[in-house]
Amino acid sequence: MGVLEEVFGFITSGSIAGISPLIVIAITFIIGVIAGYIARKFLKIAIIAVIIVIIISYLGFFGLSLGALKTAAETYGPMVIQLCTFLAGVLPIGLGFIVGFIVGLIFS
Repeated sequence: MGVLEEVFGFITSGSIAGISPLIVIAITFIIGVIAGYIARKFLKIAIIAVIIVIIISYLGFFGLSLGALKTAAETYGPMVIQLCTFLAGVLPIGLGFIVGFIVGLIFS
């Protein structure tokens, strides 16, 4: 329990750029909820778009290449992981955003 007390002590004490960490967490929580809501709406549209592309590819109007997808994943994958690690590493900002994002995904 010593680790949890230390984390909660860090979150509730001090200031970040002159602002209370609880205010920073609340602001990033709201931003996370908005981002989660937008991501959920985007995922609905993306799923429909993927289904349409698969149908068009099946009918022969469009060719799908897994090589291009693999290249994009190799190019941008490390950047995405680095950004997520950085966001989670900044505890008050990352904690509020991650919780808000999950809430936005679930309850939108």
